[in-house]
Amino acid sequence: MNCGLTGTHLGCEHGVCGACTVLLDGEAVRACLVFAVQANDAEVTTVEGLTGPDGQLSTVQAAFREHHGLQCGFCTPGFVVSVTAFLAENPKPTDEEIREALTGNLCRCTGYQGIVNAVRAAADTAGTAVTEGPA
Repeated sequence: MNCGLTGTHLGCEHGVCGACTVLLDGEAVRACLVFAVQANDAEVTTVEGLTGPDGQLSTVQAAFREHHGLQCGFCTPGFVVSVTAFLAENPKPTDEEIREALTGNLCRCTGYQGIVNAVRAAADTAGTAVTEGPA
């Protein structure tokens, strides 16, 4: 089946890079490490599913755009999905907690400061769509 969802990327195929991160029943997982049977009857959300029904970017997606948390974009969907799950669990993280949460994703372009700034901005945006996903 071809769903036309192109945001999730195959990177290292070992669960190290985070490019294939999706939400499985709301929990961030590496798709390359999940067997299809494990996703049976589960809700799988890709980066495309984080956008609102009207196409509006989630708080995390908008923060990545506004704070230059991306360059080539290959790793960005994995970061956005991981950060969305992280902020759902820890909506008021310290900078140290943000940096620790980002260790599961690799970026070869940004130097991470823009990504850290984006996560901080998303966390600081009170009462918005930090945890928004499919209804």
